[in-house]
Amino acid sequence: MLGLNRKLAELHRNGGYIRVGLIGAGQMGRGMISQIEAMLGMRVVITADLFTDNIKKAYTKAGVDPSQIKETNDRDIAEKAIAAGYVVATSDAEMVPHLDQVDVIVDATGITNIGAKIAWNAIVNKKHIVMLNVETDVTVGPLLKKMAEAAGVVYTGSAGDEPGAIMELYDFADAIGFEIVALGKGKNNPLNVHANPDTAAEEAKQKGASPKMLASFQDGTKTMVEMTAVANATGFVPDVQGMHGIKATVQELPGLLKLKQDGGILNRKRVVEYVNGVAPGVFAIISSDKKEVHEELKYLKMGDGPNYVLFRPFHLTSLETPLSIAKAYFHKEATIAPYAGLVAETVSVAKKTLKPGDVLDGIGCFTAYGRIMTAEDQRKTGALPLGLIGPNIRLKREVAQDQLITFDDIEIVESNMILRLREMMMEQLLASGASR
Repeated sequence: MLGLNRKLAELHRNGGYIRVGLIGAGQMGRGMISQIEAMLGMRVVITADLFTDNIKKAYTKAGVDPSQIKETNDRDIAEKAIAAGYVVATSDAEMVPHLDQVDVIVDATGITNIGAKIAWNAIVNKKHIVMLNVETDVTVGPLLKKMAEAAGVVYTGSAGDEPGAIMELYDFADAIGFEIVALGKGKNNPLNVHANPDTAAEEAKQKGASPKMLASFQDGTKTMVEMTAVANATGFVPDVQGMHGIKATVQELPGLLKLKQDGGILNRKRVVEYVNGVAPGVFAIISSDKKEVHEELKYLKMGDGPNYVLFRPFHLTSLETPLSIAKAYFHKEATIAPYAGLVAETVSVAKKTLKPGDVLDGIGCFTAYGRIMTAEDQRKTGALPLGLIGPNIRLKREVAQDQLITFDDIEIVESNMILRLREMMMEQLLASGASR
């Protein structure tokens, strides 16, 4: 991210700015609007959300004069308003990627099917797309990345999100030739795979958060999804299904995340992992086969080796998203993308015993939680990718609590965008010699 501040300042001096179209005015989106209003060379010129009052409040809290906010679902009016220096609030998310007055789209919805539509429309209209929606990325990201490359635009995850923060450590360590043994993140609440919006309601109220979103953190789904994104970006895989989820301090990580034969817990190197006790940090476990490198690392107080930890103790979620916007705009580069293809999957596991006719309600809800596994294991088991679940999918036979939900267990009541993109992606993989 070095130098982006100077690029943005230069753009500002020349009278320009990156015109951002944001979809989703929840907590992440609102924070991003305020952060960008404090920056040079960038502005959120239009925001879409079902509740336009949320958008107007977000702009006002960011310091925008209410008289400078135009509310409209009309494309021509929106174009003219942005050109005249106004910001626009709209409930029509479909309109945003079609605007000539927008350079980069940000998806902050967290809803997989909507995310698929946003990314598709952004790419078709030759807009860079920044995904805060990791759930969509791990389901159809390899296809969207390929589409973006063909269209000459950037498809990217976000800086500040844990996968993006981990990728920065990976790129740093890989560029200077370290062996990277493991990549991971901390988890800041105890794992409760059966958590749901009801059990999370009281804590969510205290934190001012969505019970559904909080449940998706408590049941481990968000962790599984985030590390799946890292796997697909790097080629690293989970050592075991669901990862180990050990409890450890930062100082203990190098000794634990090494091969079993060397006294650690790993069956192999180049793995993704999560750890209880180091949140909100992210880490990379590195090593080297060079004696002089080990000597210097010891001199630099990095530990006694042979493994060492690179640790970043924070990630600022959507407050860092502007860096990915700028990187896509200026350098035509992604912060994180599925460079390795479909290496891992987050699949669906029953939160309770499910009966025929039950609807798979959604991520963070009452019927399913996520578990990471290799893509090879997903193909062998026929497990249903979690990003596909929704009210258009229901059970056709019983699935016991904590058992995998497979394609054979479900029926699709109605197709949607993410299902169609998934089918397209799998057809391409089949044609290239892979199988589901």
